[in-house]
Amino acid sequence: MKIWTVQHTFNYPWETVVQAAWNKYPNPMNTAVLGIDVIDRQVINGELHSHRLVTTRWTLPNWACALMGPISTFYASEYSKVNRDRRQLKLDSQNLSLGPFVIVREKLTYKPHPDDPQKTLLKQTAYVTVEGLPCSGYIENILTSKISGNAAKGRQAIEWVIEKLQHKQPL
Repeated sequence: MKIWTVQHTFNYPWETVVQAAWNKYPNPMNTAVLGIDVIDRQVINGELHSHRLVTTRWTLPNWACALMGPISTFYASEYSKVNRDRRQLKLDSQNLSLGPFVIVREKLTYKPHPDDPQKTLLKQTAYVTVEGLPCSGYIENILTSKISGNAAKGRQAIEWVIEKLQHKQPL
C-alpha cells in the first residue's frame, strides 16, 4: 500500500470553497470526469449526507490493457458529509472499476484554517493498493504520482470555479 497526503490552504472562506467544490465538474483542468450522479442525498442529524457515482474516462497503457483488459470508462463511489455548524466537508471515495486489482481510496476534508478562519484548509489523503498484478509497487508509485497531479488540477479547478462564481459567470 502506498499512502499520499497533502494539505493546501485556499485564500477564501469555507462557504465559498465548499460551494466551489460542489460545482467543480465539469472544468477545463480535468476533462476525464464525464459525469457525477447523485445516488442518495439526505439530512441526518443536521448533516447533509450524499452518495454520488463518479464516471471518468482514462486511457490505460498497453501493458495495463494486456493485464486487465481494454477498459476506458471507470467508476468511483463518493460519500460526503457537510456539517454547517462545525463548518466541515468530508469526502470519502473509492474506485469501483478494477476493484480486484487496484483499490484507490481518497479522503478529503475542508474546514476553516485554524490560524485564519477567512481561509480554508484542505487535507487530502489517498491510499493506493495494487494486488494480484506483477510489479505492484511500481504500479502503486505510478498511480500515486497520477493522483498527485490530478489533485493539483482539482485545486486549480476549485480556484477556477470560485473566480467564475465571483464574477457571476456561468460554470
